[in-house]
Amino acid sequence: MTTAIDLFAGLGGWSTGAAQAGVQVLWAANHWPDAVQWHAANHPETEHACQDLLQADWTKVPSHDLLLASPCCQGHSKARGKASGNPQHDASRSTAWAVVSAAEFHKPQAAIIENVPEFMDWALYLAWAAAMNALGYQLTPHAVDCADLGVPQNRERLFIVATRSKAPLYLELPKFEHVPATSFIDFNAGRWSAVDKPGRAAATLERVANGRTAHGERLVMSYYGNTKIGRSLQRPIGTITTRDRWAVVDGNRMRMLTAEENLLAMSFPRDIKRPNNHRLTVHMAGNAVPPLAGQRIIEALLKAA
Repeated sequence: MTTAIDLFAGLGGWSTGAAQAGVQVLWAANHWPDAVQWHAANHPETEHACQDLLQADWTKVPSHDLLLASPCCQGHSKARGKASGNPQHDASRSTAWAVVSAAEFHKPQAAIIENVPEFMDWALYLAWAAAMNALGYQLTPHAVDCADLGVPQNRERLFIVATRSKAPLYLELPKFEHVPATSFIDFNAGRWSAVDKPGRAAATLERVANGRTAHGERLVMSYYGNTKIGRSLQRPIGTITTRDRWAVVDGNRMRMLTAEENLLAMSFPRDIKRPNNHRLTVHMAGNAVPPLAGQRIIEALLKAA
C-alpha cells in the first residue's frame, strides 16, 4: 500500500502525513484555489485538481492503494451553531458522497475518512455507510484525541478506516506522551499588547486573572467563548480552529497565536510554505488534518494490513 490520493486536500495535512509514512500521494484535489496553490507548493510531485469533487471525472484520477479524505465537517460540528453560520441543510454534508463515488470507480484497498465525531450522527450516515458496505468495504470508526498521537493539541476527531476485507480492521493506535504547548510557543514572536489596555473586555480580564491564579503568569486561553481559567502551557493547547482563537498571556502582556504557531500546533513542519496572510494561514491550519496524526494512523494501517 504505497500510493494514495487526497480528497478535500486543503493545505495538505493528509498528504504531509502520508509522505512521512512513506506513502506517495499521486493526486490531490480541493475546490478552493488558494488551498490547491499552497498544497502544490508543498507537494510539487503530486498532480493537482481544483474542482468540486462531486463533479469529478474519476477516469482522470490515477489508480491508487489508499484513498484519504476529509469531507466538509462544518455541517456536523458542534463548534458552530446556527448563529455562527453552521449550515442547516445538507449541502456541506453531501461532500462525503464523493468518497463513495471515488471508491466505486477505483476500488482502492483501503480508505481513511477524517471528520468530527458528530459525522456519525448525520441523518444520512447509515445510508453512506451502507453504500460503502455495498462496494465491499468494512468500516471501523476510531475516535481519536490527536494529542494521544503526539500532536501538541487536544483535537477530538473521527477516523473511519474502510478496508476491502472480510472483517472490520481495528487499528492498534500507539499512545504517545502528550506534547505541551511550550513546544511551539515563541515568547519572542508576535505582536504583544498590555493585558489591561483601554477597551479590553471585562470578561477577557476576568479570564486572564483566573488563568493566572490557576496556572501562573504564563498561560494560553481562548480569547472568545466560555472558558474561565485558560490552560497550562505544560499541556497540549486546545483545538485549533479556522479563526484566531488562542491567546498567549505572559505577565502583563498578551497576544494571539502567530500563524506559525497555529501551524506548529497542528504538527506541520517548520519549513512549510504558506500564504503571506495571517487570516488565510490560520483558516488553512484549522481546516487541516494534523500531519503527525495522519502519519501515525497510516502507519498503523500499514502495520495491520
